[in-house]
Amino acid sequence: MTTHNSQYSAETTHPDKQESSPAPTAAGTTASNVSTTGNATTPDASIALNADATPVADVPPRLFGSFVEHLGHCVYGGIYEPSHPTADENGFRQDVLDLVKELGVTCVRYPGGNFVSNYNWEDGIGPRENRPMRRDLAWHCTETNEMGIDDFYRWSQKAGTEIMLAVNMGTRGLKAALDELEYVNGAPGTAWADQRVANGIEEPMDIKMWCIGNEMDGPWQVGHMSPEEYAGAVDKVAHAMKLAESGLELVACGSSGAYMPTFGTWEKTVLTKAYENLDFVSCHAYYFDRGHKTRTAASMQDFLASSEDMTKFIATVSDAADQAREANNGTKDIALSFDEWGVWYSDKWNEQEDQWKAEAAQGLHHEPWPKSPHLLEDIYTAADAVVEGSLMITLLKHCDRVRSASRAQLVNVIAPIMAEEHGPAWRQTTFYPFAEAALHARGQAYAPAISSPTIHTEAYGDVPAIDAVVTWDEQARTGLLLAVNRDANTPHTLTIDLSGLPGLPGLGTLALGKAQLLHEDDPYRTNTAEAPEAVTPQPLDIAMNATGTCTATLPAISWISVEFHG
Repeated sequence: MTTHNSQYSAETTHPDKQESSPAPTAAGTTASNVSTTGNATTPDASIALNADATPVADVPPRLFGSFVEHLGHCVYGGIYEPSHPTADENGFRQDVLDLVKELGVTCVRYPGGNFVSNYNWEDGIGPRENRPMRRDLAWHCTETNEMGIDDFYRWSQKAGTEIMLAVNMGTRGLKAALDELEYVNGAPGTAWADQRVANGIEEPMDIKMWCIGNEMDGPWQVGHMSPEEYAGAVDKVAHAMKLAESGLELVACGSSGAYMPTFGTWEKTVLTKAYENLDFVSCHAYYFDRGHKTRTAASMQDFLASSEDMTKFIATVSDAADQAREANNGTKDIALSFDEWGVWYSDKWNEQEDQWKAEAAQGLHHEPWPKSPHLLEDIYTAADAVVEGSLMITLLKHCDRVRSASRAQLVNVIAPIMAEEHGPAWRQTTFYPFAEAALHARGQAYAPAISSPTIHTEAYGDVPAIDAVVTWDEQARTGLLLAVNRDANTPHTLTIDLSGLPGLPGLGTLALGKAQLLHEDDPYRTNTAEAPEAVTPQPLDIAMNATGTCTATLPAISWISVEFHG
C-alpha cells in the first residue's frame, strides 16, 4: 500500500464537447448529444449488445480477490480474535468468515503490502508461544506474529479462498523466497517441508500465485529500489522459483501508482529484463473524493469518474508489457494483477503520518510501539459504493489483460467488512457492488455499445455519464448487466437491448432475475454498527421482454445490477 493517491493529474486542458459530433470516449462507448437537463423519464441513453459483438475475454475467477495485510485491525480483531464470542478453535471470527463467503472473495493476497518488506515469514510458524515479537517498520507497530502462513492457510481453507502469497524483497530476497516456497509447497522429505508437517499441515499448501515484493519503487518502502535494481533482483528470484516449481504464476511489482515519476518506464524496464519467468505485473490505484471535507461539487464529479483514470492506467501498463514482449521476441502476454484497488481516503492517513513524523523528529523515543492500533478504518458512503461499482465494471471490461485483482483490503482496514472487537460485524456500502459481481459475473465479459450524455469533469474533461458491462454464461444460460450513472446531478433513463447475446435466438426468450439499484438521495450516507443497513441495494423497477429489451432509470450517483437467464 502506498501513502498517496494514484489519480492522474488534471493539468491537461480539455476542449469543450463539440455538438456536431460525439466526443471521443472509451472503446465501445459513444457520447450522445441529448441534453442532460431534459425529462429523466424519456430515454436519453442506451446500452446494446449487438449480434456481432465479440467477448472481451472469459471472466477470470481471480478478478474477485481481496487483500489481507498485517495492518491495523485487518488481521488482529478482524479475521482473528480468539476472545470473540464467535471465534472457533483457531481463533477465527465466524461472523467475519460468514461475511467473507457472502462477499464472494475468490483469492486473497497476503501478508502485505508494505508490511511484507520487513517481514520474516519464519516468525509466524510453529507454536504461538515460541513466536518472536517484532517491530513493523511499515506501520510503526509491534507485530505479535500470532498469525502467520500456517494460520492463514487454515483460515483460507475455511473461507474457500485461494492464497496469493507475497515475499519480502526489502530486507531479504532470493534465499528466503526459496525457503518459504519449499515450506508451503514442498513434498515431505526435505527440511522445510518436514517442518511444515511437524507444525500440523501434512499436505502441501499448493500456493500457485506469488508476488515478488511490494511497491519496490516507493521511497516509503523498506529496501526500495531503482527500476534497474529491482529488475535484476526479480529476474533472479523469478528464475530460481520457476526452477523449483515451473508451474508457479509470478507477479512482479509494477509502479506504486500512476503519479510515480517512473510510471510506465518502471514496468518496461522490469518486464523487459525478467520477461521470461514472469506472468503478471501488479497495478495499484486508490481513489477518493478530494473535496470530501467541504463536500465540493466539482470534486465529487471528478471522483465519480475515477474509472477514467483506471482505464488509462490499464492501457499504459499493457503497452509497457507489450513492449517488453516485443523486446524479448516473446509470444506470451504479461497479464495485469490489479492487486490493490478501491476507495481509500489517504489524505487522512497522510495527516496522521505527518503528525507522527513530526513527533518522532523531536529526539529519540523508547516507548513501546502499539499492537494492532486502529488504522485506516474508512467509513464508506453511498457515493463510494457507486465508484467502486464503476471500477469493477472497468476491470471486467478489460479482463483480457486484467486477469487478477485484489480489492484492498478485506476487514476493517479500508474494507467492505467492518468488525468491532467483542462486537458485531457488518457490511459497508462498498460490500454490495463487489458481491454482486463476484457471485454472478460468469462466462464471457462483453463491452456493450453505449450511447450516453456527457458530463464535464475538471480531471478528465467530458466523459460519458453511463458506463456498463455485460457477462453471459452461454452454457448455464445466465447473465449479468452492471451499469452506473456517474452524473452527480442528473438522472438518466436507459434503453437496454440484450438481443445480441450469443445463442439467444435458440433460447427463444430471456427472463429477468433479480434487479437492484444502489442509490441514496444523500450520497454521503453510511452504514454503521448502530445502523448496519442504512445503505443497501433496493429493487429496481424494470421489466424485460422476451427479446431481452427493457428500460431503466438511473438516478444521479447510482449503480444497478440486472440478473437474467434463458
